[in-house]
Amino acid sequence: MGGGLPHGRPCAAKAVRRQEIQKSQGMSGSPEAFIAANTRILSPPLVPEIRLHLAEESLPIWQKTEEELGEMNVPPPFWAFAWAGGQALARYLLDNAALVAGGSVIDLGSGSGLTAIAAKLAGAGRVLAADIDTFSLAAVRLNAALNGVEVSVTQEDLLARDPDPSDIVLVGDLFYERELAARVTSYLEKAAANGARVLIGDPKRSYFPNGIFTRAAEYQVPVTRELEDAEIKRTSVWQL
Repeated sequence: MGGGLPHGRPCAAKAVRRQEIQKSQGMSGSPEAFIAANTRILSPPLVPEIRLHLAEESLPIWQKTEEELGEMNVPPPFWAFAWAGGQALARYLLDNAALVAGGSVIDLGSGSGLTAIAAKLAGAGRVLAADIDTFSLAAVRLNAALNGVEVSVTQEDLLARDPDPSDIVLVGDLFYERELAARVTSYLEKAAANGARVLIGDPKRSYFPNGIFTRAAEYQVPVTRELEDAEIKRTSVWQL
């Protein structure tokens, strides 16, 4: 996603490998304990209503994650940062609560859980945060509790099958890898065909598909140059 972290979230095979390492070597503590010990409770600039366990620097948290798992070249800790797309989408949900009020929500590639939490705060009914990273799910649980909301989690790769019935599908910043972008787009098109409202937060990453989504809102999102190529990232909320 530019800056200090490379492109690409953990693939399913890497997530399985991570679980195997945790079982065979044993972790020094739970993922929740690791997150609590290596992050600070902060509010994303565009969404001050929400508090998250976030890392202040990318390299230290990444190195500590490798040390915790006893493995080099582990996937970057995307759960430890409030990315531009997620901030924009969360802001949009809070400002347009009627879009999700009472509805069932699926948050793909949930990361820190920022958009899932925003949906719940906006009045959504059941919210399911999906991410194949064990640490992400731990972060979602911690962050949901921190904000006084209940969010369900799943580590299943939802992109590997047809979408479950849902009123709203959320996606924040998932169009940065060619193969992943294609899988996400296919999933979203199927979800929309089944009647779901699709909302995406994205600053037009490298593989954001043109001509498919329409812009619903635009934000100037404060970010850090350690993660991005600018201190303010123009980011849109898109719909299908």
